[in-house]
Amino acid sequence: MSTINPHVLAAISGAMAAYLADEEAGRMAAAGAAPAPGPPLNLWGVSGRQAAMQLRLLMQRRSLR
Repeated sequence: MSTINPHVLAAISGAMAAYLADEEAGRMAAAGAAPAPGPPLNLWGVSGRQAAMQLRLLMQRRSLR
């Protein structure tokens, strides 16, 4: 088995270090550009919709007579 030329090994490790640094910079840039949060959740609307869906389910099952 032959040994690896030190110049080739240095080139490979430098390329890997540059690639990993670029990946990390890309991740940091993507994390900083988070979208703004939307409007708050309307709990009264969700509750009303849930009640209507439950009533419809009971009617479909003919449990409500």
